[in-house]
Amino acid sequence: MTMRVLINAGPWLTVPPNGYGGIENVVATLVPELRRRGVRVVLATVGEGGLPVDEVVSAYDKPQFHQLQRPYNRVMGCATAHMQRVVATVRERADIDLVHDHLEAVGPAVLGAMGASGPPVLHTLHWDLTKHPEFYGSFDGGGRMFVNGVSASQLARAPEALRAASLGPVLLATPLAEDAHLKPQPAKADYFTVLGRITPGKGQHIAARLARSAGLNLILAGPVGPYRGPAELSAALAADPDAASNPDIRYWCDEVRPWVDGVRVRWVGSLPARERDELLTRAVASVFPLEWEEPGGTAVVESLALGTPVVGYRRGCLPELIDEARTGFLVDAGDEDGLVRGLRAATALTSASCRGAAARRFAPSVMAERYLELYETVLDRAAVSDGSPLAAETAVAAPA
Repeated sequence: MTMRVLINAGPWLTVPPNGYGGIENVVATLVPELRRRGVRVVLATVGEGGLPVDEVVSAYDKPQFHQLQRPYNRVMGCATAHMQRVVATVRERADIDLVHDHLEAVGPAVLGAMGASGPPVLHTLHWDLTKHPEFYGSFDGGGRMFVNGVSASQLARAPEALRAASLGPVLLATPLAEDAHLKPQPAKADYFTVLGRITPGKGQHIAARLARSAGLNLILAGPVGPYRGPAELSAALAADPDAASNPDIRYWCDEVRPWVDGVRVRWVGSLPARERDELLTRAVASVFPLEWEEPGGTAVVESLALGTPVVGYRRGCLPELIDEARTGFLVDAGDEDGLVRGLRAATALTSASCRGAAARRFAPSVMAERYLELYETVLDRAAVSDGSPLAAETAVAAPA
């Protein structure tokens, strides 16, 4: 039997994204591997994109990411309009076996409300699970909706109700890890990098300050709020001083920009994929002075796949992704001296160790096989919940 899965990426960015977009990168990595294994994929996203799928469902032609920092009464309709289109699709179609949802909170709320009138659901949790305590704290999948995390540390912090519906973690993957150990490694340049959206949780202010004080070269790559680069941000601030009320822009202006001198510390904005990969490949190390419990670590696995070790604080998912003294160095959160020592020591780590670990652990095929296992588990458990006698007999006979 051919499985048909509706994968809900949400209305925020294209799949694949043009630059920043962690969740969309995960979806773009997973879908080709699923289709290679015979899964028919209906992708709920925005009209622009280009990822080959069997069918696209969309409420918007263009990405709505720019809406996310607007007042709630201006943005509340975006996700609901998208989900209205998703619900209409699954109601019109009898051939969708399962929904794999990636839309924070709104996705499981709407799909859960469908109950037995909709397909079984696997909801992937990509974010901090201390958010939305009233929703996730009373989560009840009704035997038809289950969740998975993107790291064990993320699920360990989940509310009890959410853990009860969990099928475990699935570590993130990147196409860059496919045969990464067989690819040539260009020579390293004399800089470190922080890759990711410039926001307080990523700790760019710490990296920039330490680079200045320790005499290290640092390149920051990623957007500030909805603005992809320095020119866009400068123009926005000049045209509308209220733009600085955006929390990420305020963080940039108050805590990061004072350390960016354009020589020792530079900000290059959000880069196209090829330029971003070149930047990462030639960096001595990627820096993760995290100010929060990072749940998944897309930039971590990308860095390793490109042969670049990781230096950061020992928190969130990083201990699950880094082999100490082989693919990076981790120190206790707040140990800035230890972070600098780790950056200096990273020059002794080999690109081959990083690429080998990435090929073994973070290849798309590894993630796809794990998700196929979860799809089968969801379908089996939902069938038992619905009272299918054949499914119940199969579930009893199958090994745990």
